[in-house]
Amino acid sequence: MEYTFLGLLLIIVFVLITTVIDKLNKLENRMKNIKITLDQIATVIEVPEHPINNELRKLINEGKEIQAIREVRTVLGLSLLEAKQYVDALKM
Repeated sequence: MEYTFLGLLLIIVFVLITTVIDKLNKLENRMKNIKITLDQIATVIEVPEHPINNELRKLINEGKEIQAIREVRTVLGLSLLEAKQYVDALKM
């Protein structure tokens, strides 16, 4: 009886975790698609890029990528991962 209950409980927890992970993945994909759409709209209507980008490119060319990431975090308020991704996108 006790093992049956524990087995059932483990199955329920597994199903719940799997469902949450699936929903998070779908949400992440939707956010990526929204970003792509926003980037396309910004290109079409010629939205100027952030003024800090020129300074960041200069820091990147000087080999000061960490300083560029710090600057992005300070000015734009991004997380470390987001700031790194922002700087990496400017390298392209």
